[in-house]
Amino acid sequence: MTKPTRRTVLAGSVATAALTVTGLAAEVPAAALAAPAPAASALARTLGNDPIAHLLRRATFGATPEALAEARRLGVSGWLDRQLDPARISDSRCDAVLKRLPMAGADPVTVRAKLKKDSYDAFKQLGRAAIARAAWSERQLFEQAVAFWANHLHVTAPSSGIWDTRADYDTTVIRKHALGRFADMLKASARHPAMLTYLDQRSSTKAHPNENYARELMELHTVGVGRFSEADVLAAARLLTGMTVGKSSRAYVYDASLHATGAVDILGFRHANAATDGEAAAFAFIDHLARRPETAERIARKLCVRFVADEAPASLVAKLKKVYLDGDTAIAPVLRTLFLSPEFAASVGQKARTPFEDTVAAVRALGLGPDASGVKSLDALYNHLVQSGNAPFRWSTPDGFPDVAVSWASPAAFLLRCNLHLNLAAGWYPSQLARPADLLKSLVPVLPATYGALVDALALRLAGAKLPAAHTAAVLSVAGKVPTSPLTANDKSLKGAAPYLIALVLDSPSFQLR
Repeated sequence: MTKPTRRTVLAGSVATAALTVTGLAAEVPAAALAAPAPAASALARTLGNDPIAHLLRRATFGATPEALAEARRLGVSGWLDRQLDPARISDSRCDAVLKRLPMAGADPVTVRAKLKKDSYDAFKQLGRAAIARAAWSERQLFEQAVAFWANHLHVTAPSSGIWDTRADYDTTVIRKHALGRFADMLKASARHPAMLTYLDQRSSTKAHPNENYARELMELHTVGVGRFSEADVLAAARLLTGMTVGKSSRAYVYDASLHATGAVDILGFRHANAATDGEAAAFAFIDHLARRPETAERIARKLCVRFVADEAPASLVAKLKKVYLDGDTAIAPVLRTLFLSPEFAASVGQKARTPFEDTVAAVRALGLGPDASGVKSLDALYNHLVQSGNAPFRWSTPDGFPDVAVSWASPAAFLLRCNLHLNLAAGWYPSQLARPADLLKSLVPVLPATYGALVDALALRLAGAKLPAAHTAAVLSVAGKVPTSPLTANDKSLKGAAPYLIALVLDSPSFQLR
């Protein structure tokens, strides 16, 4: 009989890889193919009912021992209090990495002074900064909120005409308001040259109103599809004329000579829209949209899909909608209500990691740190995510990346994850990441007496749950071992087998779930 290899163990998984991200087990090893894949409820039972571990699987980009210890000390409510006040959290390690990416948060004037026209360098640094923040920031819930809102008010990067403004959009629109009020964030996006350029608002005039921004403002940013008419789009496009980008300043300006006047009635917003108050009318309309009950419901539903389950619980959507409206679009109270809700507590096993989340969670789980200098590891991780279709900000249309499991389900995508896991576990690629001197010992400080117990310990440390017995046996087959095989510090095969055992645990359904 041919000795199994990691590839043959994974071969059984490939046929059912799509099931991983729809709540079923993808890691159905060759030795276990005869048995039906466990359902999401079984995986939820495997993950257990630890509220701290569940919270950190969702509200961070991957639990670490340090984060778990802090959350256990503070409790769920105390941890949320701390994370919802990110300015009070020291973030020196991440800040040190970001200093190597100065264009990631630079204002347009600085970008123009430092880079050639139409350079992609600011885009590149912005994408790498997103990976660094997710992997190494202590402000994990803030970074999760930033990722959510960047996807909701999406501006593709790279895209034409915004080489000098897209980084500033991230800083002054998304990051500034991610835990503030949505109405403020929406208005900031409406006057930012990156958004005005991306959705063609800068070219909209009273002679030729451009409908693109007006449509996406309602369809994607606020009330949602089916909640407005084509007449509403035309009226909104006329109302928003005059909001543009200065030819010399290349910053937001309001040009009254471009504004189409005349009374409007759009989704309950009525205004005379005279020549003297066109800009005020436009922003009053945007404020009106931010506070519409349809907007509250849509944002509540998207937050539930992001953090709770692909099928948003109707009861929680209703609660979050009320908190949003009662709080005048304040974001932090909505997040607090979500994470303290019984619906969230009951959602263990109901969200799967996207390629971005899997990549960052693997880095965090293995305790890998940033390069001693430079950003070559971030380059490598970014390129992996490009190949996976989930590199930061690169979704090509204004609707943002899909946030449900089925969108990321394919055998090819699963194998990309598996290959990355082995590269990270073995230290092959990216080799520049800082690593513990002995990765296995850092993950399992006390060597167990058997190989089966070693895989159990790795699974608990990396995924928060032991693997099913058949999976453990299949993982060990790669090393030519069985669960009862004795293990000692002098075992000559352990060093060579360790990266494969670690990687296969990262390939497991328990790790693929958030």
